[in-house]
Amino acid sequence: MIPISYNIRSLLVRKTTTLATAGGIALVVFVLAAALMLAAGVKKTLVAGGRPDNAIVLRKGSGNELSSSIETKAVSLILAAPGVKKDETGAPLGSGETVVVIAQDKLDGEAGHVSNILVRGVADNVLKVRPEVRLISGRPAKPGTDEALIGKGLVGNFRGMTLGEKFDLKKNRPVEVVGVFEAGGSSFESEVWVNVETARTSFGREGLVSSVTVRLDSAAKLDAFKATIETDKQLQLEAKRETAYYEEQSQGTSLFVQGMGWVIAIFCAIGAMLGAMNTMFAAVAQRKREVGTLRALGFSKFSILSSFVLESTVLAVVGGLVGLGASLLLSFARISMMNFQTWQEVSFSFAPTPGILLGSIAAGALMGIFGGFLPALKAARTSPIEAMRG
Repeated sequence: MIPISYNIRSLLVRKTTTLATAGGIALVVFVLAAALMLAAGVKKTLVAGGRPDNAIVLRKGSGNELSSSIETKAVSLILAAPGVKKDETGAPLGSGETVVVIAQDKLDGEAGHVSNILVRGVADNVLKVRPEVRLISGRPAKPGTDEALIGKGLVGNFRGMTLGEKFDLKKNRPVEVVGVFEAGGSSFESEVWVNVETARTSFGREGLVSSVTVRLDSAAKLDAFKATIETDKQLQLEAKRETAYYEEQSQGTSLFVQGMGWVIAIFCAIGAMLGAMNTMFAAVAQRKREVGTLRALGFSKFSILSSFVLESTVLAVVGGLVGLGASLLLSFARISMMNFQTWQEVSFSFAPTPGILLGSIAAGALMGIFGGFLPALKAARTSPIEAMRG
């Protein structure tokens, strides 16, 4: 086999074309990795809002909380179902919640720029039902008051969304921000939480809640709880594990981001492969006498083919590593996108995973293999005599 040092020396000699080709492949890998990392971040953010030992109850066939409505008299029946965990006082750990979306002015310097925020009306025991939620500043809202808690993803991004400030939940219905919470990076961090009665009276939802979330004694209790809820034909309700519900909510946005990323990456990849192919064809033409010498020294056609494919692959992998390194810098950034299920603006981060990193490098290597195969085949078919004459 031809030593790899020969290929590396050849790449270093042609610095301009080498850098141009590597840069093209780096761009493709960057775009692909960024899209996959964002899609993974979308799923991670939305699914992180669920717990395996929590169940969410919706109106049957509603699909999500915004389109669901449950009469408040059914809430007590749901909380009395078997498998629901009790707190230290013996009260069931459950929260009937009302969910609405409001438009709020953004603080991005553009006049009149508004975006959607999800407002969740919660019960007084919501922090017990969702122990992963933790106040990082301020205090809990007082029961029965027009006070609000906001997720940290809203702070400084919307008008009135700062501790101690007020904003209109609805026209002439101001609420005061008394606390800021974090929720493990979940979509709750892009929500406003107010008292459930405040939400119902503000938006004409008296006597109704959107959903009921309960803590179970254990994740294994879901089947018994689900059977009790869904066998009552009058209620017309369905129960889901909370993690499964939020995973369903993430699919639309996640697939959209992945699809757009793949489309852009494929078009860029075609250009990068053509660039690699032109680079290798030029290399073959410039090194025709070298190829003839190698053949005269006894190297087989397969050795030459393998050598040129390896050279193209090394070039692609180097470019891929550069692109991957640039994409990893995005893990420190957060962006806001619309969740297609709830039409709320949610703050997401890029989530690199081992599968994405390895897959992106593999994609770069494949571009090098496909881009270098035809030039390598041409080099392998070169006649030693004609090459030496040239």
